[in-house]
Amino acid sequence: MNRGSDRRAATTEAGGAGAAGGWRRTQAPATTTLLVRHGQTEMSVQGRFAGRGDVPLTSTGLAQATAVAARLTGRPVDLVVTSPLSRARDTARVVADAAGVPLTVDDDLAETDFGAWEGLTFAAVIARWPAELAAWQRDADAAPPGGESFGAVARRVNGALDRLLAEHEGQTIVVVSHVTPIKTLVCRALLAPTAAMFRMHLDVASLCEAAWFADGPALLRSLNDTAHLRVG
Repeated sequence: MNRGSDRRAATTEAGGAGAAGGWRRTQAPATTTLLVRHGQTEMSVQGRFAGRGDVPLTSTGLAQATAVAARLTGRPVDLVVTSPLSRARDTARVVADAAGVPLTVDDDLAETDFGAWEGLTFAAVIARWPAELAAWQRDADAAPPGGESFGAVARRVNGALDRLLAEHEGQTIVVVSHVTPIKTLVCRALLAPTAAMFRMHLDVASLCEAAWFADGPALLRSLNDTAHLRVG
């Protein structure tokens, strides 16, 4: 398989003949990020805030990781990069092994530090911290008690993306992470404000795809794609 020709073909198809970025034309192939949320954990099943707590995948989560790897079979993947948390790292390892490509860890792809809200349900947080929760939903610089704001998350996650784009221009990179970092990158691709994150849903083991062009623009190709998880 000729990866260079595959990428040029994908670039051409993105927006019509020769129009890589929507209606724009570009000479250089895009850098593609395949954004994968980690597989199921007990915290995701229970609908709890799961930030820096290092909860493992369930057996279902491991099966979902295998499904993601199978979905990406045949894609010209060059690298898998992951959050350091085990639920993401274990998902990423399955994908990297199946693709036969290197796996690297970037601490800046970790989930938000939810501070005092870690491990709690949304209902429990509303009951105890109604004002703080309302501020957190309204203001990107508001943080959970003892935790991290979305603004802080965006700064480190965007820094991680900038490094990937600089070091792997024109390549295809699988990024295995969490809800907030992935939504942050989707917002960047769409030029959307942080508040738009509250209008997105990402299932466990879902796939989003974004193309990033060397001259600045981006193109979101998919959001919360779970076709690989459907049975039958």
